[in-house]
Amino acid sequence: MTGFLLRRSAGALVTLFVISVIIYLVFYVAPGNVAQITCGPRCSPGQVQQVTEQLRLDDPLYVRYWHFLQGIFVGQDYSTGTSVEHCDAPCLGLSYQSDRQVTQLILTKLPVTGSLVLGAMVMWLALGVGTGVLSAWRRGRVSERVLTAVTLAGTATPVFVIGLLLMIVVCGQLRWLPFPQYVPFTDDPQQWAWNLLLPWLCLALIEAAKYARLTRASMLETLADDHVRTFRAYGVGERSIIGKHALRGAVAPVIAMSANDFGSMFGGAVLSETLFGLPGMGRELVLAVKDVDLPVVVGMVLVTGFFVVLANAVADVLYAVADRRVVLS
Repeated sequence: MTGFLLRRSAGALVTLFVISVIIYLVFYVAPGNVAQITCGPRCSPGQVQQVTEQLRLDDPLYVRYWHFLQGIFVGQDYSTGTSVEHCDAPCLGLSYQSDRQVTQLILTKLPVTGSLVLGAMVMWLALGVGTGVLSAWRRGRVSERVLTAVTLAGTATPVFVIGLLLMIVVCGQLRWLPFPQYVPFTDDPQQWAWNLLLPWLCLALIEAAKYARLTRASMLETLADDHVRTFRAYGVGERSIIGKHALRGAVAPVIAMSANDFGSMFGGAVLSETLFGLPGMGRELVLAVKDVDLPVVVGMVLVTGFFVVLANAVADVLYAVADRRVVLS
């Protein structure tokens, strides 16, 4: 296990390095005068040149990328026009629009998106896996057909449709929950969870449908294996077979898919954050793209890539724990 973890860590670092190179090239080689866009349409050529020098846009691309890596590992000094500001490692640069450190900006938005994704993930795994197990257990019965229809409807319904319906009915008419707003966990844990319950439920209803179908298919495949028939021949109860043996073999694909969904949800929370008015990374990324604030865009995409790589590395370990047939290599 130690060797496996070291190899996965080294592979994750190489992957992150490749991601950083690709992201930097894609955004900084993009057409358009960044200095002119940052300064504004009314700036004179002298002002544009001053912004170019301040942002080091006249340096070769490889030099700028080296400064970018240097800032991540050891920090860097930046000129804000009137003074020099030191950015401690890990430094992802300064925002073109606000002169704020990108790392600080991300740290203010990260708890919002993290709270949204982690809470929804726990809920959709519980709903999805539970529904899938029940559907496989009740195969061929009316309840199994009803669960299948519900999961298909959840997969086909967009997030903004379910979100609007939930806010109109649950928050507006029934008034069971407040309209979502972010309350920091450190301020009031109860209000933090209470205000995020509706977004969690909205995302869980959509994502749980995929997990229910995957779990059902994996369970049916596992229940048809020879060792399960042997357990039944020895008189082992059906609940024990499903809970102790079949579920463990069926949960491995769920772990793999949850890692990918965690990364995609973390980086693609634009719709849900905009719909529920949550000031997370998704909304901030949209504003940064609109303003051509490249350091913020590159920093947020790189942080999202880090969480995707981390989630997949953790999933590999959990996959091996859940299924002992997997060889750690």
